[in-house]
Amino acid sequence: MARQSISFTEPNDEWLKSQVDNQEYSSKSELVNDLVRQARKQQAQVDWIRTKLEKAEKSGFTKDGKDEILSQSKALFND
Repeated sequence: MARQSISFTEPNDEWLKSQVDNQEYSSKSELVNDLVRQARKQQAQVDWIRTKLEKAEKSGFTKDGKDEILSQSKALFND
């Protein structure tokens, strides 16, 4: 496993400590690795959506661009 040295702002460090103190995680390293896994999963979902939007845009199904499609999708999701 690769070792890294990173710095956190005081509020972020306090939050990390509280998660470990609450026994949500056994260490800050475990928590940070979990956060990175979540971010990677989220990025994979964003990439998948972006690919689908680009494919739809190129198919001629709509004349809306990807920004308009994304905005409409967000509006439907937030309703």
